[in-house]
Amino acid sequence: MSAACPAAAAEKLTITVTVAGKSFTIVLDDSVTTRALTARLPLELRMSDLNGNEKYAALGAPLPTRSERPGQIRAGDFMLFGDDCLVLFYETFPSAYSYTHLGRADDPEGLSQALGDGDVTVLFERKR
Repeated sequence: MSAACPAAAAEKLTITVTVAGKSFTIVLDDSVTTRALTARLPLELRMSDLNGNEKYAALGAPLPTRSERPGQIRAGDFMLFGDDCLVLFYETFPSAYSYTHLGRADDPEGLSQALGDGDVTVLFERKR
């Protein structure tokens, strides 16, 4: 099959994020960072709230990075801050910080409500 054939097109890499019994699909970027991250899955992390717009958790071991300043963060963005801090954004806002973009929730509706206020336990696993 040729590379132009739809059947030969690369499948999108997805993971499932489960919080408070609700699951969300995140479509990952195709990068060395996301491949390194998915090799560590499943991960259950206690994520802390920051600024009422994101949940974050340290991985404890670095991932490869390719940081950029996105300018605008969108609800559903999944990023890496530094080389070992996973961040899941549940609000849209401008930002001057640098992140390595990992992916985005395909339907972030309800993400803010599921993540709630304060700390929360989140399960990251390969999509089944």
